[in-house]
Amino acid sequence: MKKSTFITSVAFALVMVFTTSLSAQEFSNLDKSPMDAAAFPSDYKDANKSIKVVYSRPQLNNRSLDKLAPNDKVWRTGANEAVEITFYKDTNFGGKMIKKGTYSLFTIPGDKAWTIIINKDLNTWGSYFYKEENDVARVTAPVNIADESLEAFSISFDDDANMHMGWGKVRVSVPTSSK
Repeated sequence: MKKSTFITSVAFALVMVFTTSLSAQEFSNLDKSPMDAAAFPSDYKDANKSIKVVYSRPQLNNRSLDKLAPNDKVWRTGANEAVEITFYKDTNFGGKMIKKGTYSLFTIPGDKAWTIIINKDLNTWGSYFYKEENDVARVTAPVNIADESLEAFSISFDDDANMHMGWGKVRVSVPTSSK
């Protein structure tokens, strides 16, 4: 009887050890371009948002901006998935009326201006599957050069609902207003 109990206990312990190691979750390393979100109003206590942008934040890591976001080519505006922008109300985005809804946001960088593109395709990876025929609007925004360099690509909104994008010393702003 004791021998049978001992064998059962050992067998149970072995099953538990192997079962635990087989079902243990494997977590990958942290993303080098973590996701972030910017919204207007930007105060986290204000739940009544007009615009929200979800994007990934690539880092320069001693690389040049023109290699990561080449001029005159459609860029995903960050890293990984295409940026998703949600307008919770019909919005004037850089002089173009955009109906409320969720869209992708692409850019075409340039030395003097960037073209910001609102596109109806969703759930796209990067700009590899970008289709110009699905553009909802294109807005041109002038480039400003800052004194301070941003290591991580960043998007933010100011108190007047202007959307600001920056990376390295490049700054681009798009005025917005909701109905």
